[in-house]
Amino acid sequence: MGGDGHGHGHGPPYKIPDYRIYKVDGVPELMRVKTALAAKGLRDPWLRNEVWRYDPSFGTTKQRIQLTFFRGFKYGLGLALITVAIEKLLELRNPHHHGHH
Repeated sequence: MGGDGHGHGHGPPYKIPDYRIYKVDGVPELMRVKTALAAKGLRDPWLRNEVWRYDPSFGTTKQRIQLTFFRGFKYGLGLALITVAIEKLLELRNPHHHGHH
């Protein structure tokens, strides 16, 4: 239980990247924050932790939102349509007399 190895031939599940690859200077949005803070005599030492959000490999904010909310939409819509079709077919074969108890 737990630990590395287990004889499956897999290495560690992740590789921690070097913190120096994240540069605020390459991100215009974060540079505006850095400049605004500097104008007030402030500095955010953790600002580089937000750099990954602007990396193109993670997609744009719009793409991430779409992926989050619409990931299973096509399957859900298809299953909903199939369910409605089955319900209609069953209703045709065995009609309910609405209004009678």
